[in-house]
Amino acid sequence: MTIIVGGGICGLGIGWYLAKAGHPVTVLERGQAGAGATWAAAGMLAPRAEAEPAEERLTELLLEAHAMWPAFTAELEAASGVEIDYRGDGTIVVGLDRDDADRLRFQYDFQQRLGLETEWLSGDAAREREPHLAPGVTAAILSPHDHQVDNRKLAMALRTALMRAGGGLREHCQVDEVLIAGGRVRGVRIGDAELADDTVLVAAGAWSRQLPGLPEAVRPPVRPVKGQTLALMMDGARPLIRHVVWGPAVYLVPRRDGRLICGATVEEAGFDTGLTAGGLMDVLRNAWEVLPGIYELPLVESWAGLRPTSRDDAPILGQSAVPGLLFATGHHRNGILLGPLTAWAMSTLIAGGEMPASVRPFAPGRFAAAEAPS
Repeated sequence: MTIIVGGGICGLGIGWYLAKAGHPVTVLERGQAGAGATWAAAGMLAPRAEAEPAEERLTELLLEAHAMWPAFTAELEAASGVEIDYRGDGTIVVGLDRDDADRLRFQYDFQQRLGLETEWLSGDAAREREPHLAPGVTAAILSPHDHQVDNRKLAMALRTALMRAGGGLREHCQVDEVLIAGGRVRGVRIGDAELADDTVLVAAGAWSRQLPGLPEAVRPPVRPVKGQTLALMMDGARPLIRHVVWGPAVYLVPRRDGRLICGATVEEAGFDTGLTAGGLMDVLRNAWEVLPGIYELPLVESWAGLRPTSRDDAPILGQSAVPGLLFATGHHRNGILLGPLTAWAMSTLIAGGEMPASVRPFAPGRFAAAEAPS
């Protein structure tokens, strides 16, 4: 059997893939499955719009994951009976002044060098596609192949699919220690009880480094990065926008039910998930500058989540230096996008296969190698 510590998109997805392949698996979640970073996310699937210089290898991984989403969606919806609202309306990144336009042009030129399918838009052309954008929008990049999914429905679907496939799930189950003896992993301790197993996968998000029992040498360099987010309610029949829209320091994600997700702050605040007036004010102000029509919309929800962020902002995937101890964590803002690829790659490795070549550069050992004396 495999023990997975953490019941977010990574833990649930890997557990489902193992269970449907007939591999015994139990997912242990300290709270409610899918209610952490997976629940707090916005569900954007945008490897092209978010491509950045010096992250070319990560962009390749994100594009590979993105290509999996249509088939992954169909299989998951069939397995769970839950529709996850995968939408292919595309993404528009907008600028509000000349400096923004210059930054967008630099980003667009970089995307073109990578061969990414994006289109340069004038401000007027952007408003032709989204008429409610601010008059001050000066330029934009259209990324028609960057999509979105309802991450909360996704979490519910994965939870259901895991259990229907015969996988185990224990919620409100705090792992008090990862057990290591004789140079390898032996299971976990929960209170006074020990759950023995020779394969333990840590997918505990921002808490992955905090698990008691992990040898210091293999603790993943993962920290929480706080994001405050809010939801407004549009008229579902006449939404203000249909594309995902990125502006300076804000994103706007329309849902089919009329909800408009606006986020998110980026804060080094430890494990604090409290909401602040300043954080929400920044989100609202930045959103209003891009889409003035939000001014009259009802505010229906606000929340904060903790992105599990690695030292290099890239995921940590694979076998650690301790035999039987694996990690799937550190996804930063790409946890939802990388979900299908993480599930496939890690379940393949656990079942005795090889880690896909595209994933190997993101193995846990890359940090130890970087710190080794020359």
